[in-house]
Amino acid sequence: MTALHEIIDYCDARLAIDRFEDYCPNGLQVEASQKIERIVTGVTASLALIGAAAEMKADLLLVHHGYFWNNEAAPLAGMKGRRVRALYASNMSLAAYHLPLDAHEELGNNARLGALLGCSNSRPAGDSLLWEGEFPTELAVDELLVRIQGITRREPLLLPGGGHGVRRLAWCTGGAQGKMEKAADLGVDAYLTGEASESNFHVAAERGIHFIAAGHHATERYGIQALGVELENKFDIKHQFIDVFNPV
Repeated sequence: MTALHEIIDYCDARLAIDRFEDYCPNGLQVEASQKIERIVTGVTASLALIGAAAEMKADLLLVHHGYFWNNEAAPLAGMKGRRVRALYASNMSLAAYHLPLDAHEELGNNARLGALLGCSNSRPAGDSLLWEGEFPTELAVDELLVRIQGITRREPLLLPGGGHGVRRLAWCTGGAQGKMEKAADLGVDAYLTGEASESNFHVAAERGIHFIAAGHHATERYGIQALGVELENKFDIKHQFIDVFNPV
């Protein structure tokens, strides 16, 4: 077993949470169990994930999407109250890492997705959350879509920007459809994110850049798993990732 504060202190420092102005608190969000033997990781701290983690006797639930967002009602009532009660009933602490886990250059969602896609020279593109890289050879768009679907296990949405293939790619996991024009300014062939907005269709057509939405949940599975594996290797704990289905 390992003390809760040791794990939280390690994660806070490893992900450099003080560098970020985020929409939610990063780090420990609900304090219950003080001694950690088993960690469950997942994307979002939903009631379904809490229940699955409780069945595995987890002492700490570690997620990308936690609670206490800027636009969220403060009272621990309704859905949020039920979730927090379930955590305490299971004596399970909760920690969440949002933007720090997107941006981290080794463990982050963007870094991990770029590696899975086979991009070389993956790097932040003047913005810690917007990344770019190159494929060794140009891919046909259909070939790239098949590769993305194989990784995410979800059919991606393509908004075509012309008849060209893809050699240079930019991406930002999650709900980053608003970064598409920044990606177009880089001169890349395609931009990949999780969600789509109506305007992305027109930007793709008018700026000649393919837009691909591969799922918010599906593009953000990877950082939290990498963090869990690192914790298992560093501390005397066990780790299990649980993927609660979300089609969005």
